[in-house]
Amino acid sequence: MLARTLGYGLSGVSGFAVKVEVYAATGMPALEIIGLPDASVKESRDRVSAAIVNSGFTMPISRLTVNLAPADQRKEGPAFDLPIAISILMASGQLEGMDLTQTLMLGELSLDGSLHPVRGALPMVISASEQGIVDIILPEGNAEEVACIQGLRVYPASSLRQVVNHLKGRESIPVQQQRQYSDVVSAVKCAVDMAQVQGQVGARRALEVAASGGHNLLMVGTPGSGKTMLARCLPGILPPLTFSESLETTRIHSIAGRLAPGTGLMAERPFCAPHHSASVASMIGGGSNAKPGEVSLAHNGVLFLDELPEFSRNTLEALRQPLEDGVVSVTRIHNQAQYQSSFMMVASMNPCPCGFYGSKTKKCRCSAKDIRRYLDRISGPLLDRIDIQVEVDAVPVKEISEGGAAESSAEVGARVRKVRELQQARYAQDGIHCNAQLDAGLSKKYCPMTPEATALLHMAVERMGMSMRAYGRVVKVARTIADMDGADIIGTTHVAEAIQYRELDGKYWKG
Repeated sequence: MLARTLGYGLSGVSGFAVKVEVYAATGMPALEIIGLPDASVKESRDRVSAAIVNSGFTMPISRLTVNLAPADQRKEGPAFDLPIAISILMASGQLEGMDLTQTLMLGELSLDGSLHPVRGALPMVISASEQGIVDIILPEGNAEEVACIQGLRVYPASSLRQVVNHLKGRESIPVQQQRQYSDVVSAVKCAVDMAQVQGQVGARRALEVAASGGHNLLMVGTPGSGKTMLARCLPGILPPLTFSESLETTRIHSIAGRLAPGTGLMAERPFCAPHHSASVASMIGGGSNAKPGEVSLAHNGVLFLDELPEFSRNTLEALRQPLEDGVVSVTRIHNQAQYQSSFMMVASMNPCPCGFYGSKTKKCRCSAKDIRRYLDRISGPLLDRIDIQVEVDAVPVKEISEGGAAESSAEVGARVRKVRELQQARYAQDGIHCNAQLDAGLSKKYCPMTPEATALLHMAVERMGMSMRAYGRVVKVARTIADMDGADIIGTTHVAEAIQYRELDGKYWKG
């Protein structure tokens, strides 16, 4: 007897339909899975057999062949356990009279028949929905993940027995209640509030400019000056993810297995802070299954690189392509995937190996050669891709104890959202969302300057020896500062501030 059900596999950030066919034939009892399965799919033979028996059903005494079609596309992960088990029960006559080829089933089975959540549920369900699939049966732990996808009937199940009872009509599984994305956004809370940051007027201003335009930021300062805290304040002042951005971001985190069971769509922009020992594969993506790396997990959010010079040269240089293109291609033997990686890079570093070069309170112990070797770990092309560079000095004790209340993240975030909304409206027909994404052609269109501002910029380029890439980034930062002032045309004050954010080039790297 032949039985068919519907499963889904993963290819990059998308899902693809997999027909799960089971044929029960006479012969020695066996269960064979064909159709280019990986090791975890092959292991489902033992999981499925035990789950069927321990759920109160009978494992057929026949030769069972499980085919996962299309046969030329690699199948990965344990999400096929549930459709395989249901197909076996249908092929053995324990489930009769039903067509399940238009019902998507996902889920990993434990030996006792309970269902465990699987990674990649969201992209698989979205792809199935785009193909006209409406009925979805999946583990309870994945239900919240897909609750905001409209037009579906999602049945969250806890066990194989519950799924069978539902299909037989004995005990229907309640349909998952659909949620509005606005409810998810309203639940977002700020982790680190800018009100906790005392002093640091210049650094706070640079952070607001970076957030308003989506610009990359480098903070240079002595240990304990507040660089890390400032960076961790950034998600709290960025606008929440839009629904489309949330789908993009949550897809990637779901594929990587970073979503905790019961977690819904992400509304807060991701903040990824890899350790400085991170390899190229962990940063860019890789592994045998071409999983997304930190640059993709930070998509639509922030990638924070603390102690920037401590990262390996290869890892830092690998960032250049995703910083420029906003996408990264990961190629492995069995898989090739392209992941989005449009993120704000925020980096921090000390000015020298000991950390106290230029400090007013402690003497630097490093030689000039040590300092030069330390700074040279960051290449010129990578520095060119950092729009804003700011020095963060230690705050005097008197300022901490006597300083007034600082602005909160809510106050700063309100201004940032206003500027971002202006940019989104301006670029609605251009396929970009913020000033940092402007290319050369769009910069000419949207960044008009006064003659005085143009002259000031040209003079600065000649004196500071800026590259054309650095020149373009100064223009984009000036556009953001003008937006913050509500100005349509970029003036000299806007250009002057943008140029100021490139001064560390001359102080540390070109001096």
